[in-house]
Amino acid sequence: MSFTASVLLVCTALTAQAHGGGGGRPLSAEEVAKLESKHITNVRQATFGFFRAGEGYFSPDGKSIVFQAVPNLPESIFLKPSPNQYEYQIFTAELAPGAKPKRVSTGEGACTCAFFAPDGNSLIFGSTHLSPSPSAPKSAAYGRSGSRYRWSFPEGMDIFQADLNGAIIKRLTDADGYDAEGSFSPDGKQIIFTSHRDGDGEIYIMDADGKNPRRITHAKGYDGGPFFSPDGKRIIYRSDRKGDDLLQLFVNNVEGTEERQLTDDKSVNWGPYWHRDGRHIIYATSRHGHSNYELYLMNVDTKAEERITFHDGFDGLPVFSPDGKQLMWTSNGRGTDRNSQLFIADFTLDPAPQTASNR
Repeated sequence: MSFTASVLLVCTALTAQAHGGGGGRPLSAEEVAKLESKHITNVRQATFGFFRAGEGYFSPDGKSIVFQAVPNLPESIFLKPSPNQYEYQIFTAELAPGAKPKRVSTGEGACTCAFFAPDGNSLIFGSTHLSPSPSAPKSAAYGRSGSRYRWSFPEGMDIFQADLNGAIIKRLTDADGYDAEGSFSPDGKQIIFTSHRDGDGEIYIMDADGKNPRRITHAKGYDGGPFFSPDGKRIIYRSDRKGDDLLQLFVNNVEGTEERQLTDDKSVNWGPYWHRDGRHIIYATSRHGHSNYELYLMNVDTKAEERITFHDGFDGLPVFSPDGKQLMWTSNGRGTDRNSQLFIADFTLDPAPQTASNR
C-alpha cells in the first residue's frame, strides 16, 4: 500500500482530537463554514457507498473523476471476504447526481495513485495485481513514533496504463520493488513517479510509454508524490530528508538541478498539488495535530500561505479541477460515518475584496 493509501486507512481509524481553530473550544459548523467560505463554498460529499474512498483526480475536461476506494461488503451471513478485500481498487465516475462508479482496476492486489492521461482516453495507476499476495514483503516508508501512522510500499507494485473500461493497455514499469505515485506531464509525453529501484524512494521521469526512465532526486530519504506544474517546467513533491518521520515540501525543475525547500517545520506536509496559475499549490499538513490534518494554500515563489480548511478530522490529498474552479479532497470528519470519502467544493483563488457594501 502506498503512502497515500495507507494514511486514509489510518486516519479513518483515528478520532479527531485537535480543535478546528488550533486550540480552545471546537469550532461550530457555522464558524467552520464562515472561515472556509473565503476560498471554498458549496462543500458536498462526492462518494457514497464505499467502506472508504479517496485520492481523487479530475478528468481533463473536469466532467469525471478517478479515485481509489474499498467497496463495502454485501449484507450476508458467513461471508468469506477475498484476501485483498480491504485493499484499494481504482474507480471512475461521472460528476453527475446518481452516477454509478465503475471499477477500472483488475480487482486483484492493491492499487493506488490513479491519474488521467491529458487526452482523457486512458489512465495510469499503481497495482500489485500481478503479485497480489497479501503477505508480500513491504518496505517501511514512514512511521510516527507514539501514533498509529504507518506507511509501507509493497514489493511488486508497478504502474499500468488502462483504457477507460479497465482493459490493461500496457505495463509501464517492471523494476524490482515499488513503482507508483505516477502522473502525466501536461503534454502527455512523460510520466513522473516514485520508485525504490535504486534502494531508496526517489523520483523519476519516464516517457509515457515507460521507456527512458531518469532519476530526478538524489538525496537520502523518501521523495514522492510528484506532479508537473501546468507549464511542465517545474515539479512539486514531498520528502523525508532528515529521517525524522516528518515530511517537507520541495519544488524543482524537471532536470532536478534547482531544488528548493518550501517547508521546514515539525509537521508532516504532504500531498502538494498545483493550481492552474502555476504559482500556487495546495497541500495537507499536521501542524494542528496528527489527527487533524488541514489544507493550506501556498505561493511557491514567495512561500506566503493561507489556511483553507478548519474542520476537525482529516482533510488531505487535495487537487484542483483543470479550470481551477473546484477543489476535491479526502476527508474523514465531514461525513456522518467518519470514514474517508471524497468531497468537492467550489474554489476561489482570489476572493473579492471586502468593501462596505459586502461586509
